[in-house]
Amino acid sequence: MKVLVCMSVVPDTTTKITFTDNDTKLNKEGVQFIINPYDELAITRGLEIAEANNGTVTVVHVGPAENEASIRKALSMGANEAIRIDAEAVDAQFVAEQIAAIAGDYDLILTGRESIDYNGGLVCGLLGGLLGIPAINVVTEIDYSNGKCEFVRDIDGGREFLSASTPCVASAQKDLCEPRIPNMRGIMAARSKPLNVLEPKETDQASSYEKYENPPAKSGVQLIESDNAAELINILKNELKVI
Repeated sequence: MKVLVCMSVVPDTTTKITFTDNDTKLNKEGVQFIINPYDELAITRGLEIAEANNGTVTVVHVGPAENEASIRKALSMGANEAIRIDAEAVDAQFVAEQIAAIAGDYDLILTGRESIDYNGGLVCGLLGGLLGIPAINVVTEIDYSNGKCEFVRDIDGGREFLSASTPCVASAQKDLCEPRIPNMRGIMAARSKPLNVLEPKETDQASSYEKYENPPAKSGVQLIESDNAAELINILKNELKVI
């Protein structure tokens, strides 16, 4: 069994984000980058499934050479090899097309639910469409047996149970598993594992970003006594005008 896990690299959630070039580019100066947390879950579950079925795990990333430290972390978690497609990840369509070009030989393709920087959640569905295979979004359980995957995901009012023959693609939700922490043996082994760099395929850019801006600062909190409902109604009606 061959598992392909798509991995993005994102700013750490504690990083203070600023922009350059008239707010058209992320200022990477001093930014700590990490593996996207949802992708860590996908890597971990992919490893568990591969290990239980005598399979292999390949990690694929679309991005520049400066992200190779994060890719090596994925290898230290247990992945057998990695592929870096040497291009900036300009949008989800571009990323999906680059990955689809090398994903045809894999039984199971896993992504994270979304990246925590852009929060698009598009790559899983785009890969399914480009490859013509089933795509199951935001799963909390994955099991594999005899060429078939069983999935569970949360929906409004309950849980949904799905099955799909391989090849298929799925995106990982936070309850899927606990992320695997690399041990010293894995860290040492990652140094000699193959990290193959590929040139990107030519493709049209589907979208572009005009500018970025930080959200407005949070305003202060106005406290109202619990027995003073009339004052609350007055504020909501006459000052905020929401009722």
